[in-house]
Amino acid sequence: MGCARGVALAITATIVLIAQWPPYAACDNYQYINLPKAHLPMYFRRFPALEKQCAADENCPYRTVLASSSYQSQKDACWGYEDACTEKGRFSNHSCPGSHVGYVKSKQAQLDTFYSQADFGFVRDQIRETRIMCEPQFPHDSSLECSKYLRFCRGRNLMINFTDLAHRTEPLRYKMDVLGAGQIGGHCKLHGERLRDELQHISPLQSWGPELRFFERLAKPPIESDQCDVVIEKPAFVMKIDAAINMYHHFCDFLNLYASLHVNLSHAASFTTDTHVLIWESFPYHSPFADTFKVFTRNPIADLKTYAGKVVCFRNVVLPLLPRMIFGLYYNTPIIYGCENSGLFHAFSEHVLHRLKVRMSTRTDRRLRVTFLSRQTRYRRVLNEDELIAKIASNPSYAVQRVSFGHELSFLEQLKITRNSDIFIGMHGAGLTHLLFLPKWATLFELYHCEDPNCYRDLARLRGVHYITWERDHLVYPEGEGRHPERDERHAKFTNYAFDATEFERLVAKAAAQVEAHEEYSKFCARQSHNQRTKEEL
Repeated sequence: MGCARGVALAITATIVLIAQWPPYAACDNYQYINLPKAHLPMYFRRFPALEKQCAADENCPYRTVLASSSYQSQKDACWGYEDACTEKGRFSNHSCPGSHVGYVKSKQAQLDTFYSQADFGFVRDQIRETRIMCEPQFPHDSSLECSKYLRFCRGRNLMINFTDLAHRTEPLRYKMDVLGAGQIGGHCKLHGERLRDELQHISPLQSWGPELRFFERLAKPPIESDQCDVVIEKPAFVMKIDAAINMYHHFCDFLNLYASLHVNLSHAASFTTDTHVLIWESFPYHSPFADTFKVFTRNPIADLKTYAGKVVCFRNVVLPLLPRMIFGLYYNTPIIYGCENSGLFHAFSEHVLHRLKVRMSTRTDRRLRVTFLSRQTRYRRVLNEDELIAKIASNPSYAVQRVSFGHELSFLEQLKITRNSDIFIGMHGAGLTHLLFLPKWATLFELYHCEDPNCYRDLARLRGVHYITWERDHLVYPEGEGRHPERDERHAKFTNYAFDATEFERLVAKAAAQVEAHEEYSKFCARQSHNQRTKEEL
């Protein structure tokens, strides 16, 4: 038997907690938790009733963790967005080694700015800005609440009318006219002026304004009055996604979905994968990174064609943060100078790797694992790749591998390689987004940034891994000037390059020194040595 449906959560004076998850229950052996060990203190501290229940339940798989001294020493652990969360108790504290002068008035202001821009402070601000847009009048009534500019919304017992889509023949992607007047709504007290005040970011991937501008109050509760052809009983996420074939852009979607789980973290089952995901376009979802959705749902992905011609009602629905929000994450993140290591990005990386079961491999020697990402594309290929790899492969301190992350290698296999790389080398391109899943001590070596210096440098800063790139322009040799294929203008991304092998060797050595000096790498090596000795003794 499955878990029984829970009662609605409490309604406060300021925020309607709309998620209707199962109650604290052990009927699935607590599998709805499934979090990395490092995340458990923050999770259980947020739900003390579940913590107490688990500690007393001999069948709870987390009981040993709760009783451990390391767990007990983290009494004040928190993600960073909770009201009572202290700076000391945060999951991960960022740093700002760069100067604040010329940017903000003080070092503390620099730290606070980064936290709000790119860390769990961003989640905190979404929660604080959330306002009720359509107010329930009784416990099981409809409801809608949204953060500023309708960047994040969640609703309960809402209706979306897709009947007109049965007659739409054009592809629906990045469209702002999927819905019309009255085709989305609920039975609740609509604060129309308040909703209209937030319609300032009307753009397909910047807000839910294009859809919610048509929200109307329904005369009757849609589900109870049988207005629905389909009722989605599971908690649902409706997503407007960026480019699904490009890792850099698609992981903006996944990162924002993860951040939205935290904005919506009102019940212990909020991390469950028994959810429903609807992609807001008519194309069937296909992506080389599709396995990442298994982190968030164990059910099939739906699209607009799935429900074309039908009226669909949602018991509980989340409209997550979007990939191209103004001052959003991470495509438009305005990162203040000098700061790095976002706890949000760190937590996202650990969450994905944990749920996809990507582990750190055991090592039998102290050689640094160097991964060279080879491009098999028309542009930005390394013309003397063999020479460069031969130059560093002869170094006994390195274990060098050349990889191509094409369709022949599954995304999970790619992640296993990345997770076990100490130095990750590649030309400017979406494949460098793998830096999100490098070890803490790793260095990303963007061989050449092709005159786009901030993209992966900033992403590395957010993730908290060291970054280097080519330093001496006179030792890089473009195949040609490079011309944009559509605009017929000079563009450094549209040509191929050769590099001076000796200079390449020097930069790899620089990256290696950074890795070996990292405190986390020293700890990792010590654990490996301890485990090896223990194995030999046995």
